[in-house]
Amino acid sequence: MARLAQTAGLTDVQSEILSTVRSFVDREIIPHAQALEHADTYPAEIVEGMKELGLFGLTIPEEYGGLGESLLTYALVVEEIARGWMSVSGVINTHFIVAHMIARHGTPEQKQHFLPRMATGEVRGAFSMSEPDLGSDVAAIKTRARRDGDGYVIDGAKMWLTNGGTSNLIALLVKTDEGAEKAHRNLTTFLVEKPEGYGEVLPGLTIPAKLEKMGYKGVDTTEAVFDGFRIGAGTVLGGTPGAGFAYMMDGVEVGRVNVAARACGIAIRAFELAIEYAQQRRTFGKPIAEHQAIAFKLAEMATKVEAAHLMMVNAARLKDSGTRNDVGAGMAKLLASEYCAEVTQDAFRIHGGYGYSKEFEIERLMREAPFLLIGEGTSEIQKTIISRGLLREYKAKS
Repeated sequence: MARLAQTAGLTDVQSEILSTVRSFVDREIIPHAQALEHADTYPAEIVEGMKELGLFGLTIPEEYGGLGESLLTYALVVEEIARGWMSVSGVINTHFIVAHMIARHGTPEQKQHFLPRMATGEVRGAFSMSEPDLGSDVAAIKTRARRDGDGYVIDGAKMWLTNGGTSNLIALLVKTDEGAEKAHRNLTTFLVEKPEGYGEVLPGLTIPAKLEKMGYKGVDTTEAVFDGFRIGAGTVLGGTPGAGFAYMMDGVEVGRVNVAARACGIAIRAFELAIEYAQQRRTFGKPIAEHQAIAFKLAEMATKVEAAHLMMVNAARLKDSGTRNDVGAGMAKLLASEYCAEVTQDAFRIHGGYGYSKEFEIERLMREAPFLLIGEGTSEIQKTIISRGLLREYKAKS
């Protein structure tokens, strides 16, 4: 059989892109990931390499200088990058989400203003929905934008901005007074341009120092504090106040496919490390891969990797087809993140005591995999989404 996580039906262009990215990962990411991750150092040279490959414009339409590729291509690229180092895939994840939202929902002026520069990586996006006092209850957002003359004034605090310091564009979801009966229809998305860096980067906008994390190092995760921050009405995504929740949820579906792809990438790498080590490590006169306990574990790991990859590919193809994919994306994110944690832990066990050493790559993966159980919605949130979708489609006849 072919190696794991192969995707049928790709075009020659898709295959060539993936081959190029895979070579880049093997040459430029894997050899440096350990040192950069342990030092919590932003992978600046790797990011520049991704710019040169055109990866920041992968899904941006050709008319704006991008490659115009599908979500499937994007997901498979993310899978390859996460196989090298999950943090690097985080650098481009929020960028892709914001670019997708602008391409789908932005005004013609917003598309022309942002997308060409996003395609080159000159402008890089961050995605801001969470707040310190809320997680999954998006409708309970407290950060507020109030009308003031021909613009808005924003006050409040946002949390968990990936690329909060290194981005120069934030897609920001806040509460506005639209008078709608349902809370989520009083939410608006703003496109906030800002300088890179930390501290008070603009009058009324502070990006505190990056948060310390168990894993997912290198990439910066921050808060964003708004205190009388003034912004023009033309920065409302799509020019439509009150539609921000729908725009963000469209972006989150892309994000869930991304998280599934990242989980697949880590699981693939964990399996690669485990099966290589199992053939090198000898006990009782033979490689441990020849002991049935280890051989069966490898078989289970490989099956989980393959199942997660297929679910992720299906979710991406559903989104590309224009079909509603909240259930598909939720299933893919749920299965891939849970299997990723299981496969990584099995690889850790196969390494024995060496798996606990920072000299071995599996130690890093053990700290990265848990993040995917939370990012873009916990497993419990995915189950809620899935069950609601199933009840919608299988509604009992009264």
